[in-house]
Amino acid sequence: MASYDKAIPPGGEGRITLRVRTKGYQGKIYKSAKVNTNDPRLNVVRLRIKGFVKVPIYLSARGVYLRANEGGSVSKSVEIKAGLDRPLTLKPIGFSVGDRVSYRIEEVEKGKRFKIHFTSLPGPPQNYKGFLKLKTNYPEKPKITIKIRGQIAKNVKR
Repeated sequence: MASYDKAIPPGGEGRITLRVRTKGYQGKIYKSAKVNTNDPRLNVVRLRIKGFVKVPIYLSARGVYLRANEGGSVSKSVEIKAGLDRPLTLKPIGFSVGDRVSYRIEEVEKGKRFKIHFTSLPGPPQNYKGFLKLKTNYPEKPKITIKIRGQIAKNVKR
């Protein structure tokens, strides 16, 4: 969202205010805005903004995509880090694809860093999607949902 002085006299100064909605973002962000001018030498100026959005809990990814061939399996991990100066706890409260995926919670650094390891289970060719829901002890972020999508591809014989 932008607000700006509508007209600036030649050689004068003006003000441009840019607001960035950070909901859904975490960590480093980069945004830009184009400013059109009537200067024949520089009719478009690009403003670049960089920032860092602090959140109570950082996720390396919001979800995983597991693709394996029929009879095989594949693994992926999501890292979860505490963004506050107090210990974080995670407790599973919902898992919708237990017949297609297994998971394991590894506490990498006590109360600070966790890895959730997902592994697809061998099965017939199919697509699937679901989630893992975790309860936290942070009132600022009481629940985490990690989306899970996957595909077991049919083996093609040549």
